[in-house]
Amino acid sequence: MRHATIMMGVLSAALLTSTPAWVQQAPAITSTTVELPSGDQLFPGGSDADAINNNCLACHSADMVLNQPALPKAAWESEVGKMIKTYRAPIDESDVPAIVDYLVKTKGKT
Repeated sequence: MRHATIMMGVLSAALLTSTPAWVQQAPAITSTTVELPSGDQLFPGGSDADAINNNCLACHSADMVLNQPALPKAAWESEVGKMIKTYRAPIDESDVPAIVDYLVKTKGKT
């Protein structure tokens, strides 16, 4: 009987002892440096670009806008309208014609 009690104790201890689980090694975390182009470029064109520089650079870089495909005037009007209505861009309505004219002049398609 004593032998059975010892065996039960050994068996219980073996079952209750935690066994190491298969553990994956944690991935190494490293830092990465990313060099982004400076965002301080203005739209070229002097005073003709004042409206777009004063309104659009808060959300867009000049480079991003100037790399868009050429679009007809109606499409640029629609895009500027979308920025105001959908994205709530705080653009004064009096600046819209100058912004559209600038976009048509620099990225317009006939």
